Amino acid sequence: MQKYLFYGSYTPEGYRGLLSEGGSVRIGVAKQALESVGGSLESFYYSNGEQDFYIIVNLPGNVTSTAVTLAGNASGTFSIRAVALLTPEEMDQVVKTKVDFRPPGH
Repeated sequence: MQKYLFYGSYTPEGYRGLLSEGGSVRIGVAKQALESVGGSLESFYYSNGEQDFYIIVNLPGNVTSTAVTLAGNASGTFSIRAVALLTPEEMDQVVKTKVDFRPPGH
């Protein structure tokens, strides 16, 4: 399973739904959506900062992550983005991977 950070902001329609249903209902909806594609919810937080919510999820991969964000964005009630997260052990593998790269102009 790949871990992702989902973050986003509600639209005016989404805010109206949130005011009507409350915040806890959205956690259940997120769990159901993620489980329907073989994933799981790790944590869900609301924010009064630049974004309205931050969610840590476990999903099979990038195709599934993109399908989830596409469904959310198509709803018109919020805008959501996904960031793949790496464990420290995965970063150890990354730094050992040699890439034959030439910067522009060099």
